[in-house]
Amino acid sequence: MAERLPLKQRMAQQDLVRPRHGRIVAGVCVGVAHRFGVSPTLVRVLFLLSLLLPGPQVLAYIALWILMPDDPRSLGAGG
Repeated sequence: MAERLPLKQRMAQQDLVRPRHGRIVAGVCVGVAHRFGVSPTLVRVLFLLSLLLPGPQVLAYIALWILMPDDPRSLGAGG
């Protein structure tokens, strides 16, 4: 079985970017999931559940949409 790297090392290898593939709205949840090494579905469910609580979740999503760059490795791929 392959040895998994510690979270700190995995995070150092991943950039916080919005990939082109796997997006539903803007790719923010997929980018966050890849950055922290978890399932994009888990991040999406947690975000949707957080909408039940008061707070600026939608503003945070929009801010990340604006601030997170597109993944440069997938910009050249046609699709």
